[in-house]
Amino acid sequence: MRVSKEELVAVLAQFNPWWRGESIADLPRWRRAAFRELHTWLAAPPAPRAVMLSGARQIGKTTLMLQAAEALLGAGVPAANILYATFDHPILKLAGIDAVLDAWREREPRAEGPEYLLLDEAQFIRDWGTWVKHQVDFRKDRRIAFTGSAMPLVEAAPESGVGRWHTIRLTTLSFYEYLQIKRLQLPELPKLRSLRDLFDWAPADFYRATELGQDYVGHFHEYLLRGGFPQTAQVDSVTQAQRLLREDIIDKVLKRDMTALFGVRRVLDLEHTFLYLCLHDGGLLDMVDLCSNLEVKRPTAQHFIELLEATHLIYRLAPYGYGKDVLRARFKIYLADAAIAPAVMLKGKAILEDAAALGVATETAVFKHLFARYYAQNVRFSYWRGKREHEVDLVAEVGGELIPFEVKYRAQHTGARELKGLIELCQAKRIARGYVVTKALDDFGPMQGLPLAEDADVPTRIMRVPAPLLCYWMGAAEQSASETSGAGA
Repeated sequence: MRVSKEELVAVLAQFNPWWRGESIADLPRWRRAAFRELHTWLAAPPAPRAVMLSGARQIGKTTLMLQAAEALLGAGVPAANILYATFDHPILKLAGIDAVLDAWREREPRAEGPEYLLLDEAQFIRDWGTWVKHQVDFRKDRRIAFTGSAMPLVEAAPESGVGRWHTIRLTTLSFYEYLQIKRLQLPELPKLRSLRDLFDWAPADFYRATELGQDYVGHFHEYLLRGGFPQTAQVDSVTQAQRLLREDIIDKVLKRDMTALFGVRRVLDLEHTFLYLCLHDGGLLDMVDLCSNLEVKRPTAQHFIELLEATHLIYRLAPYGYGKDVLRARFKIYLADAAIAPAVMLKGKAILEDAAALGVATETAVFKHLFARYYAQNVRFSYWRGKREHEVDLVAEVGGELIPFEVKYRAQHTGARELKGLIELCQAKRIARGYVVTKALDDFGPMQGLPLAEDADVPTRIMRVPAPLLCYWMGAAEQSASETSGAGA
């Protein structure tokens, strides 16, 4: 559709205040861990590629793009050579990318040096994959970063994307980032480069961390209720935070994005599918039960689940293993954030009084933190089920090594009797170390007296780590890894 250049210029001028010599209003000083990676790919690209920020709605992708623009301006890049445009805006969506670039250059003649194109919600650009491919291949004078709230950005044209863009996948805020964005002043916990370092601690170190961690527990529970979304983290009340989260998910993702991006017409059935998954967060997906309860056919339900994963609302974990057994097995479902289920199901603060619901929320948060910390290292996550039906919640395959995590978020201290699955897995696979995520701060430290496999050369070491501390350290390690080089679990 034809849009006048005057209209386009007026819209672009609003989005690019630096063209008028003005600063970016209300831009947070604090930066997420992903900022450094994004800035590197724009300022000094390791390879001739565009960079894609992929993640759910309302997790800070736009803020990261504007912070990158601010950093480029601070480094001396001419204002005229930086364009920010969001294709969620109806005028820009109607006009198309080529008309937007023409209007930019009519408003701001090019200065010397590379051009920087910061394109928000790029899934609304017509034939976006072909366009980006062409830009990367033939416009070496341009550096492009683009965002998307849906995986069609990756899947619509995979052959175009190979070698053309580098993906930075954003999760919701880590517990560490949540504390930073709220500017809370808490006792500083000991720094950990890796959870492996805990095995070298002395008893006094565990006691000190337990004492310092007391102030973190209440904030961790509120984090589980509010969620890791910058907007919900900063509003006054938990009730208001959950209302905003519910509106963003139900109204904007399920009802708008699913129709606009995927052509979904049976929105009510899709919403019911998502509500079913909210009720079964952290559990094994029973497709027969889902289809029976919701009265939908299996291919339809399967399609809906794939769409929910595409819009970053859920994660799917396969069981540990390879081949046909895995293909036939049931997936484990985690929501993208622990606060989604209580917000969508209108549970409010009730999960704090429900031990089972609080345990599920904690397990979801633990997985999200581990995923955020290690996804860039091509870590494979799965769950494990043994021949005796014993299970392990999470198994990370890091550099050929299996590292299991079992979440036991309950009042009782954890003993070997509660860890039959973890012990069975460690014996069967000769695993060197594993972790149990606990609730009580004094349920912390190495476990003693575990049964060993008969032919084990070295005993398996199991470390109990309270969930608030583990999530804090995982988030802090992610931040540190963005500045230096990260370490494993």
